[in-house]
Amino acid sequence: MKIHEFQAKAILTEYGAPVPRGEVVTTPLEAGRAAERLEGAVVLKAQIHAGGRGKAGGIISASSPQEAEGLAGRLIGARLVTQQTGPDGKVVKRILVEEQVAVSRELYAGVALDYRAAQPVIMVSAAGGMEIEEIAAADPDSITRVAIDPAIRLQPFHVRRLVSGLGLPLSAQRAASDLLSALYRVFQEKDCSLVEINPLVVTNEGRLLALDAKLNIDDNALFRHPDLSALRDPDEELPLEVEASKYGLNYIKLNGTVGCMVNGAGLAMATMDLVKLVGGEPANFLDVGGGASAEQIERAFRILVSDQSVHAVFINIFGGILRCDRLAEGVIRAARSLHVTWPIVLRMEGTNVDQGKRMLAESGLHFITADGMQEGAERAVKAARRQNIDGC
Repeated sequence: MKIHEFQAKAILTEYGAPVPRGEVVTTPLEAGRAAERLEGAVVLKAQIHAGGRGKAGGIISASSPQEAEGLAGRLIGARLVTQQTGPDGKVVKRILVEEQVAVSRELYAGVALDYRAAQPVIMVSAAGGMEIEEIAAADPDSITRVAIDPAIRLQPFHVRRLVSGLGLPLSAQRAASDLLSALYRVFQEKDCSLVEINPLVVTNEGRLLALDAKLNIDDNALFRHPDLSALRDPDEELPLEVEASKYGLNYIKLNGTVGCMVNGAGLAMATMDLVKLVGGEPANFLDVGGGASAEQIERAFRILVSDQSVHAVFINIFGGILRCDRLAEGVIRAARSLHVTWPIVLRMEGTNVDQGKRMLAESGLHFITADGMQEGAERAVKAARRQNIDGC
């Protein structure tokens, strides 16, 4: 789950990380009043779940409360398009009004999961800002990385190495040590998948400040954090993804035409790879999980048919906890109630597979069956192409 910058900064503040003074507002009048309270020049920052706001015009400086109010009137309600939003962009519904800071240097600090090492990794760089991705790609050695063994936890020698990677003067090193320790505590205690400060700045007075902040929280840990769940902003998420989350379904929208329903993340990845291998493009990642009921299968199917880009559905299930007869029951129920006209390709193996296939055959509905995964992918891609031609 992603949260807004102002929410991330509030959490960092709880852990002692320094951030600029600021207020979140939803109207131009509120923006002007916030600028008055901040008693000086301010920065207006669009609050959307996407990076690249600065390049897209979503971060604007104002020298007075009057200017802040006028600029906020142009920013609030505008549709911001960045490299992360896609061509449709996102509508700005709130902005963060923040004091302007005289910046001497821009740095980078973050904590993420290293899936290969199965450990958290803390990363810092003496070069931060909007071009950090390009800098990291061109000069990997500019990033100092320290993997943290959860059994050992963050130790002073880890912090010393990271602070060294920031290239700070002695006067700022204690503050940097405290900040990095706070970042790792947030990562651990809030069950984050990412904590990032970019840029982390050194002001002209020598202070360290988190000028921007990003926190992503592991959805699977939200049951431990009702306070964090309350920070979710459904307006920043795709409606189908929000709908899927209500029923314990994992759904991610992609750009293809073959809707993929699977049970298990590994099978989902293999299915999407196969669809691409045979010349198609997956329209989504839809994982119903190992213990889905017939009702969840039907709900998953409703989500698939709500996506106008889907021209064929490929259902690829290995029946373990999710029995094949239960899958067949849910698919038949959904196809009948929704009057689905799309091609539906099914490949299933495992528990009660013969019973499931018999239910499909006796349903009176037209399903395309396949014995293997590649055969199923080929038939789904072919059906999607035919449906696209017929639809045109």
